[in-house]
Amino acid sequence: MLKGWPMFLGVFISSISQVMLKLSAQKQYDNKIKEYLNPLVIGGYAIFFAATLMSILAYKSIPLSMGGIIEATGYIYITLWGVSIFREKINKGKLAALALIISGIIIYSL
Repeated sequence: MLKGWPMFLGVFISSISQVMLKLSAQKQYDNKIKEYLNPLVIGGYAIFFAATLMSILAYKSIPLSMGGIIEATGYIYITLWGVSIFREKINKGKLAALALIISGIIIYSL
């Protein structure tokens, strides 16, 4: 069984919370209270908290050096969410950066 599954899950749900916060930031609110105390923001930060707990659990069973590599997969998730939900475009620079991240993950895992 994969020892670092809590870390992978934490990174994945952390990327979901980032999407929730971005969706909230794109809306207009009547006042500052509604801007910060709405379900998307509260849920987003609650998920960030859960992701932090997942990281703590993961570091009990994986080496510290592996944590950063697993965290780097978050860039892949965020890019996928950006393209699919926010209709963001991937330019050559973003594609090269993702290729570099994926290459680093593969090289480290070998």
